[in-house]
Amino acid sequence: MIVTSNLSKSYGSKSVLNIADLNIPKGQSFGLVGNNGAGKTTYFSLLLDLIQPTTGYIKNNNIKVNESEDWKPFTSAFIDESFLIGYLTPEEYFYFIGELRGQNKADVDALVAQFEDFFHGEILNQKKYLRDLSKGNQKKAGIVAALIGNPEVIILDEPFANLDPTTQIRLKAIVKNLAEKQGITVLISSHDLLHVTDVCERIVVLEKGEVVKDLVTSEATLKELEAHFSGSETV
Repeated sequence: MIVTSNLSKSYGSKSVLNIADLNIPKGQSFGLVGNNGAGKTTYFSLLLDLIQPTTGYIKNNNIKVNESEDWKPFTSAFIDESFLIGYLTPEEYFYFIGELRGQNKADVDALVAQFEDFFHGEILNQKKYLRDLSKGNQKKAGIVAALIGNPEVIILDEPFANLDPTTQIRLKAIVKNLAEKQGITVLISSHDLLHVTDVCERIVVLEKGEVVKDLVTSEATLKELEAHFSGSETV
């Protein structure tokens, strides 16, 4: 589904990403972890054509993302609050995204209704603009908006940050359902090793822009990641 080849991104003489080869098959729940500055958001930004690669390319369903926009109808993402439109209410924003993705109001209402438990009574019918919501509630709205329009690829950057424990648990169930039951390719970056090992069947570790681990998630994965990041890993 997603093929990365000889991809690099540099700013002047500073290299921030260098991935020779990385393939993500359709329907995989894929986790990207690493310390600040490891290149996680850079990779997602390249995948969404928000920045241009220095070398190489990413293909999404055989489409080079920096050469064509044909990947956009089946790909969605929520990276941060900049993806929102602050002067809209959540309902207005959902309808706006729905219109972009060929969904009518009834379609959007039907999808949003599935997430009342996730919203916890704090998003809909509050007569608040998105800009006036808490960071956590902005994130909830952005994540659900990313599900509108039957996307085949969903990209979420730090989705568990700023969410309370109850909402984190609900979000993990949502992500598992997307990949396991709906066959959607889900890419998640996170600093939270526990959450990412809970929901992702595969985890890649980035360090200084390069892939240093590519793991199939198992019962031992969390301990392996903790050992890696604590510096106690045995070679």
